[in-house]
Amino acid sequence: MTPTAVAALAERSLARAGGTRFVPGNATRLLLDGPQVYPAMLDAIRTAERWIHFENYIIRDDATGRMFCEALAARARAGVAVRLLTDWLGSRGLGRRLAAELRAAGVELRRFNPPRFLDLIGNVARDHRKLVVTDRGTAIIGGLCIGDEWAGDPARGIPPWRDTAIQMDGPVATLLDQAFEQVWRLAGGEIPPGRHGDESPAPGTAEIGVIVGEPRRARIQRVVELLAAGAVERLWITDAYLVAPRSLFQSLLDAARNGVDVRLLLPGASDLPVIRNLSRIGYRPLLQAGARIFEWGGPMLHAKTMVADGAWCRVGSSNLNSSSLVGNYELDVLLHDPALGAQLEAQFRRDMARSGEVELPRRGGGRTLERAVPTESDTATPDRAHARRFREYRRRTGLALRGLASAAQRSVFGPVAAGLATLGLLLLILPHTMALIIAAICVWLALGAALQAFRGRLGS
Repeated sequence: MTPTAVAALAERSLARAGGTRFVPGNATRLLLDGPQVYPAMLDAIRTAERWIHFENYIIRDDATGRMFCEALAARARAGVAVRLLTDWLGSRGLGRRLAAELRAAGVELRRFNPPRFLDLIGNVARDHRKLVVTDRGTAIIGGLCIGDEWAGDPARGIPPWRDTAIQMDGPVATLLDQAFEQVWRLAGGEIPPGRHGDESPAPGTAEIGVIVGEPRRARIQRVVELLAAGAVERLWITDAYLVAPRSLFQSLLDAARNGVDVRLLLPGASDLPVIRNLSRIGYRPLLQAGARIFEWGGPMLHAKTMVADGAWCRVGSSNLNSSSLVGNYELDVLLHDPALGAQLEAQFRRDMARSGEVELPRRGGGRTLERAVPTESDTATPDRAHARRFREYRRRTGLALRGLASAAQRSVFGPVAAGLATLGLLLLILPHTMALIIAAICVWLALGAALQAFRGRLGS
């Protein structure tokens, strides 16, 4: 088989696994952290002429959230059709007053999947996507929600959360707009003819596939597993909440054992410590297989990116855990783009230089922390000035696995043990009251299950 045939087979396999097709002729721009991403998003909003489709899991009622809402309201007052979709659970902080102001300005606001008492399975699915797309053929997706934690506060010395997005100009915006319309309709909305994406001119050379994550489809999981199986030299992954399903975890182990340079960049401190600790429980087999794990030393690491062999790139909203992969509506893009891959790898090196490497404890080393300073070959990047600035602040201490893993297990299973013990005591002390509570829960679950059975399909 010729190299061209092999490349075509790889692209066809990835497209089929992701339920997508690769669209050529796009220009791309990598965006890092809120101070880069937010101005690009606001510029797309302010330059839209006919319509704006804005979708995000979290929109807070804070300075950043109000800034975006004011920009959307201004365009709506100017006659632009503005459709704003946010998740009911994620954006509980978007208050009624701000929502009323948006609607008064002409913004069509919808909240995805408010709770329904008897819809046991349907209530689980969330809209975890982050997207802005406009009639100008511009789309931006990534991991950033809309809130002050992503913006930071330089005046008070508060750095922004570490996150990544990608701006795309070209025909791929049409596919992303179609993805928006799919969930917009699930939320009860309609888009009139002529008010959705059209084919845009082709300003660039990047071929991009849009991976639309839907409950129980596991599309991004299949893509990541294929990339892990096909990687020859490098597989570098940045993830905020990694608790990989068994098959995906095994694909990472197999790649590392076969000599692929598998590196994972994960949060050192997290807004969800339980998820971070679940990630840590899986460190040992990964390290024993030859993978390298780095824990970010700055503010919350929230990015979701992947680059294989410096060419295949994935950026989006999906975390590598079951909630994202099979439970939520997600949105990612996959590109075969060596130029973008070089940028992602350079940023990975910069991030790695600010991280501590997790190491297997040496024999006889006890619980002593090991030194793990990234080498020059690890952190070298063409952006010398940027690398020097981060090198001044890098954390040089490695993290010994033994104490890390044992602490993670205690923090995960300790609350479980305490909760079960508390429940047992309540059953002993208040048997009649607890019996009534459990009976009510059983009746509720039975009614919900019966409703699902008569609907004829799950999650309808």
